Amino acid sequence: MSTHSEGASSARRPPVPESANPSTGSGTDERDSIRAELATLSTEQVNERHPDLDALSTRELVAAMNEDNRSVPDAVAAVEPEIARAVEAIVERLRRGGRLVYLGAGTAGRMGILDASEAPPTFGTDPGLIVGLIAGGPGAIQQAVENAEDRDDLGRADLESLSITADDAVVGVSASGRTPYVLGALEYARSIGAITIGLSCNAGSPLARDADIGIEAVVGPELLTGSTRLKAGTAQKLVLNMLSTITMVRLGKTYRNLMVDLRTTNEKLRARAERTVMLATDVDAATAAKTLASVDGWVKAAILVLVTGIAADEAVARLRGGDGSLSAAIAAHAVEDPTEAAPDVH
Repeated sequence: MSTHSEGASSARRPPVPESANPSTGSGTDERDSIRAELATLSTEQVNERHPDLDALSTRELVAAMNEDNRSVPDAVAAVEPEIARAVEAIVERLRRGGRLVYLGAGTAGRMGILDASEAPPTFGTDPGLIVGLIAGGPGAIQQAVENAEDRDDLGRADLESLSITADDAVVGVSASGRTPYVLGALEYARSIGAITIGLSCNAGSPLARDADIGIEAVVGPELLTGSTRLKAGTAQKLVLNMLSTITMVRLGKTYRNLMVDLRTTNEKLRARAERTVMLATDVDAATAAKTLASVDGWVKAAILVLVTGIAADEAVARLRGGDGSLSAAIAAHAVEDPTEAAPDVH
């Protein structure tokens, strides 16, 4: 399919020269410096495949955007080793009683808050275990707070307000990899011994360079020049999904590939809890519901009861007294009673 609507080629405009400076003569030295720095970032370059975006038809715009997004998984795949290192570091800190803290400005901050807010219902975690911070505070989630991202002291202050310790893991998220709010926060986190992870979408970024572990998912120019809520935001979401989800898997918050620590806070989740128990133990819905009721809706404990035959209160006690891993609890019971065998997941 052509990337231009019919007749658009005759009206094509020349690309904006890289050296163009629309505010020459009127900008401050600081803005001159920022413009020069932005010109070096891959996320700020003009996408040469679609230079005349506003000349495309709606159907062509949909196709162009979908085509552009296809490169994101490859960019994330290129940094899988760094993501794995980050997960191991986060798991080690959380096992020590620490927390996972995300912080960023704008889209990057919102991505961290989104990931943090989804952990409690998905994995049954305490809301304070994974925390999201955004430059400008909670009000910036829905409306931009001007200049907040330009202040490195605000990043430090936000972490200080959480009483960050050496047991915590701090993930700074910034598409450019140069956001002062994020850099200031990570500098403070490093100074007190917290593990620091820098997630950016440009190669050679100050954020990745200064963090203990740098993750640079280089997605290239955006379809809409400089709009890093697009590919960069998608890459950030994919990486944060990996950091939190794989961390929870490593911490025993899942059983096989099932969510067994989800919180049943509405009818959909209660139905999902029953279905999860049914999948793990091959019982009917009535049995799943009855067993869940006996353990106050805790999916993990209900499965342990049905797999091992132990009493509900004992199942709860074993899970609370151990490391919380259902697989480990089932294996321990099998050692005690070799006649018991765990069922297959259907």
